[in-house]
Amino acid sequence: MDWIREHFGREYAPNTRETFRRQTMHQFRDAGLVLYNPDKPDRAVNSPAVVYQIAPDALALVRTFETPKWEQQLASYLTMWKALAERYARERDLQRVPVRLGDGTELQLSPGAHSELIRDIIMDFAPRFAPDSILIYAGDTGEKLGYFDEERLAGLGVKVDSHGKMPDVMFHYTERNWLLLVESVTSHGPVDAKRHAELMTLFAGSSAGLVYVTAFPNRAVMAKYLTDIAWETEVWVADAPTHLIHFNGVRFLGPYNPA
Repeated sequence: MDWIREHFGREYAPNTRETFRRQTMHQFRDAGLVLYNPDKPDRAVNSPAVVYQIAPDALALVRTFETPKWEQQLASYLTMWKALAERYARERDLQRVPVRLGDGTELQLSPGAHSELIRDIIMDFAPRFAPDSILIYAGDTGEKLGYFDEERLAGLGVKVDSHGKMPDVMFHYTERNWLLLVESVTSHGPVDAKRHAELMTLFAGSSAGLVYVTAFPNRAVMAKYLTDIAWETEVWVADAPTHLIHFNGVRFLGPYNPA
């Protein structure tokens, strides 16, 4: 965007970055024109250090532009670009985080600590504190929508228009008819007072009781956010998976009806 501003005089708003990423860079990547995080393939999708690099074969091609070699090199590149794109796609897939659900279904989440924590929430938290619960939603920072049983959520009285407001993971604990809303926090985003209010509004129509959970990978990360966590919520830490921290209230792990 800075380069376009400098060379073409076109100004884009900062929030246009997401449009560039989704409607330009994704296509360049899928076509084999650019490599995504070639220096560190397992870098989290939402990391500020994310980089794109022109693929060596594409670079070699564009360097021949307006030279006698251009037509021949272009024809050669076009015959192999699909193979290149498939190869790069396989390399990306090797870095994905596998998550196996109770019914044997396997999800493949984008690489990174955030997805690893989502995996822990699904495979460690839920079986311990909401046994036999049903996964309704698991977000993916790379795809924005890793898994979503929209029909089941609608059956609980909730219809959502914007996936961006969804918690990272949702379970329906059918035995107690609780809807667990879990935020996966590796760098930002605990259930603070503001987020608690947002989720309460978004899921106001739920026929299941709402339980708000913030999940951290370890206590060191949790310590950074202790003062932000909202009351009447739960905290789970992946490196101590058998424990749950309850923030205030008269009972342990359960929904609260707003006064």
